Amino acid sequence: MKKNPFSIFLISLLFAGFSSCHSSYQTEKLQYSNYRLSPSQPGDSATVSFLKPYHDEVGKTMNDVVGMVDVAMDKSLPESVLGNFMADAFLAMSRDKYNMQVDGAMMNYGGIRLTQLPAGPVTTGKIFELMPFDNLLVLQKLTASQLQQLLDLTAARGGWPLAGITMEIKDNKAVNVMVGGQPLNARLTYTIANSDFVANGGDDAAMLKALPQITNGYLMRDALFDYIKKLKASGKNISANVENRVRYAQ
Repeated sequence: MKKNPFSIFLISLLFAGFSSCHSSYQTEKLQYSNYRLSPSQPGDSATVSFLKPYHDEVGKTMNDVVGMVDVAMDKSLPESVLGNFMADAFLAMSRDKYNMQVDGAMMNYGGIRLTQLPAGPVTTGKIFELMPFDNLLVLQKLTASQLQQLLDLTAARGGWPLAGITMEIKDNKAVNVMVGGQPLNARLTYTIANSDFVANGGDDAAMLKALPQITNGYLMRDALFDYIKKLKASGKNISANVENRVRYAQ
């Protein structure tokens, strides 16, 4: 019997829901896509009928409008409105959820899974498309040297979204680095919010792998939802600007 992907997806959701009563799991490779599922797909009709109420609830939730985008937000290098919005969200929400000073935040460019967040209503499903992986928002304390190495990596990749940090790219290196508006200081240690994927050495960030992580299980995707709620509570729509946070040296 051919397995219905819709059934497999919802069974996974049900299993996760039952399991969450006892344990906490982190999905490493799950990618959320094609969330507008239809129970009319060919397969086991009994299973489809059983899962239809859950399908309807998931479809309703995914189509809930969570915010409004004023102007289309694109993904591009070395800096973009979409990247700045996400980095701003991670910086703001890491400070809120960890209740401590966080100096900067970043997002690996490849982790942004949409090329554009269109103007107009933004649904729950669209945020899942933007960040389909269950990556955690974690903190690490970096020396100035370690932060320089990390920023050099981002420079070699053409620039990653940053918040609280500005830099220029010259010869594939990060130069004129500023943190909180101040030059990088060799005597200071910086608290940086990042994806657990990158903190664990992903995207060639080997300099971070051995460093301790501060984590409370907070998902980066949830940080986006919470940041949008925070903007909405302040009467603001989803927006950001290109501010020369990352640019090529003249």
